Amino acid sequence: MVRIGLGAAVALAREVSEEILAPQAAAVDAERRWPDKGVTALRSRLGGLVVPEHSGGMGHGLPAVAQIGEVTGQACASTSICFGMHLVGSAVIAAKADAKQRERYLEPIAAGEHLTTLALSEPGTGGEFWLPQTRMERTEPDRLRLTGTKSFVTNGGHADSYVLSTVAAGPGTPPGQFSCTVVDGDTPGLRWGPPWQGFGMRGNASRGLELPGAEIPDWCLLGEEGDEIWYVFNVIAPYFLTAMAGTYLGVATAALEEARTHLLARRARGGRTMAGQPVVQHRLGTMWARVERTRRLIYHAAAEAEAGGPMALAALASAKAEVADAAVETVNDALTLVGGVGYGEDSPLQRMLRDARAAHVMAPVTDLLRVWTGRALLDEPLLED
Repeated sequence: MVRIGLGAAVALAREVSEEILAPQAAAVDAERRWPDKGVTALRSRLGGLVVPEHSGGMGHGLPAVAQIGEVTGQACASTSICFGMHLVGSAVIAAKADAKQRERYLEPIAAGEHLTTLALSEPGTGGEFWLPQTRMERTEPDRLRLTGTKSFVTNGGHADSYVLSTVAAGPGTPPGQFSCTVVDGDTPGLRWGPPWQGFGMRGNASRGLELPGAEIPDWCLLGEEGDEIWYVFNVIAPYFLTAMAGTYLGVATAALEEARTHLLARRARGGRTMAGQPVVQHRLGTMWARVERTRRLIYHAAAEAEAGGPMALAALASAKAEVADAAVETVNDALTLVGGVGYGEDSPLQRMLRDARAAHVMAPVTDLLRVWTGRALLDEPLLED
C-alpha cells in the first residue's frame, strides 16, 4: 500500500463515503445487513492506514483514525464502526508483531486484502472487557486451545481474523494475568451466534462467538503471556476510544448539516426562510458550538495520545464521553428544528438518533470514562484491585 499523507487519506475516505457509504446507509440500516461493499472499499484503499511502513502500511496513527472516523461516520455509522474496529485490530497486531505475524497478517492488511477486528467482550464481564474468562491452554508444544464465549464481536463472521483476549495459560504465569492472541476466521470450531438485531448500528454484525476448544498455532500469541493489560491500555483503549469518538462525531456532524440544509430551504409564511428566525439561529449556533468544541477535544486527544503526552488518558476518556453526549443532543436538536419531516421513518435523523444512542453503551461506558478521567487527574490507579 502506497504511503500517502493524512490529508490525502482523509480525502480518499471522503470519496469512498460519498460514492459508496452514504448512498447505502439507509438500506444497510433497514435491512440490518453488514456493509460489505463499503467495508471492502475502505479496506482495499485504506486498510493499511495504521500498519507500519516496514510492513507495507501507511504508518499513520490516532489523528488519522479520528479524522477518517468522522468522515465515514458522517456517511454511515455502521460502516464506520466496522472499519474502525479493523484499524484497532491492525494496531494491536502491529504493536509487538514478530516476523511470522507481519507476514501472515500485517502485510495482507497493508495490501488491502485482509480484514481484522476485535473479540474482547464477554457475557460474564460486562463493561470490564479487560477481564476475560475465555481460557487458553497449551495442548502440544506448538498448539493452543481456546475455550470460552465472546459477545458483541463487530464484523462477526465476516472478518479474516479476530484479536481475542484470554486468561493466560503459560506455566508459572501468576493468577489474574491475561493474554492476547489472533485467531483466523476459518479456524475449525468457531461457532457464530445469530445475526445482530440491534436498536441502532444495525449493520455492524455485532455477533456472539463460541470457542468450544478451538485450536490455533502458538505463534498466534501476541507479545508474551500476560501482556493483555499492556495491550488494553497502551494500544486497544487509545485506538478504540478514538475510532468510536470519530464515528460519533461524524453522526453529530451529519445531524447538524441535515438541520442546516433543511432550514436554508424551508420557507415560512410571507416567503421568509426559517433561517431568518432568531430562535432558529440561536439553536443552530448552539449546536454548531457543541459539535465544534467536541471535534477539537477529539482531535487534541488523538494528538496528545500519539505524542505520549501526560494528559492522554484524561483526554481520550473525555473525548468518547463528550461525543456520546454531543451526538445524542445534536440529533435531538436537529429533530426539533426539522419538525415532523425529520420524525418520519424515511428521514436520516431517526437512524442517526438510534445510532448515536449506542455511544453511551459501547464499553467503556460514559460513567466509567468519567471516573477514569477523575482518577487520571488525581493520580489514582485506573483499575481497582
